[in-house]
Amino acid sequence: MQIGFIGLGNMGHHMARNLASAGHTVVGFDLHAPCPAGVTAAASGAEAAQGADVVITMLPNGAILRAVAAEVIAAMKPGAVLLDCSTVDVDSARGVAEQAEAAGLAALDAPVSGGTGGADAGTLTFMVGGPQNAFATAQPLFEIMGQKAVHCGGAGNGQAAKICNNMILGVTMTATCEAFALADKLGLDRQAMFDVVSTSSGYSWSMNAYCPAPGVGPDSPADNGYKPGFAAELMLKDLRLSQQAAEAVDADTPLGQATTALYETFVESEGGAGQDFSAMLPRFERKSRG
Repeated sequence: MQIGFIGLGNMGHHMARNLASAGHTVVGFDLHAPCPAGVTAAASGAEAAQGADVVITMLPNGAILRAVAAEVIAAMKPGAVLLDCSTVDVDSARGVAEQAEAAGLAALDAPVSGGTGGADAGTLTFMVGGPQNAFATAQPLFEIMGQKAVHCGGAGNGQAAKICNNMILGVTMTATCEAFALADKLGLDRQAMFDVVSTSSGYSWSMNAYCPAPGVGPDSPADNGYKPGFAAELMLKDLRLSQQAAEAVDADTPLGQATTALYETFVESEGGAGQDFSAMLPRFERKSRG
């Protein structure tokens, strides 16, 4: 395929490179980041979109997505697919989809899970909202960039799945960090804690695959000084999106709300910015009750 790729930062760089390595013609644009090997640089987003069968965007937020979409939709050929892999608010995803449809295009919102390691290795998971025929068009690209793509329904449903998933992740990581800090103060060895919980009803991805305690379980950012695999500020962004969505549909999410408040304090007041989101553990170690 002819692919336009807009947003070549930490995630997009790897994704675009993998597509080019698989034999697709990829034209890329980013305001700051260089194009990876095999990707031809364009002077603008509109130039990258011209003649493309699929235009992929990987952008920081909904406002930037809307601005980029307004530029590239006008440059795209009829019948092409606009595939947004950013994590943004549901309203922005649905607004861009409506704009694309009005221009004779198809739009997919396809946020990802797997981080930079998954982007590099081509093992991302895509949560996809939009028309089934557009999903079928993009499926060969998902297979190059990732290991799984789930069609979640209509426009915006990919973003809905992502923010619900990451609200669960934020809550479970917070609970896991709390529990380790409590275990420490009760005199329970961390390895014993892991051995019990990882095979009992407290099992979770946060415990078993991404353990926040260094030296326990599989290698994780905790074993590398909490250098980000998934930065605390990105978790905060996703948690805020979850609460924005919850407010819009009048959903009661008290744990999501409390976890958002904890990450806001951690990132903005307690030095959490620039650390992995699992660095909540040393944060709880330093804190006393009340």
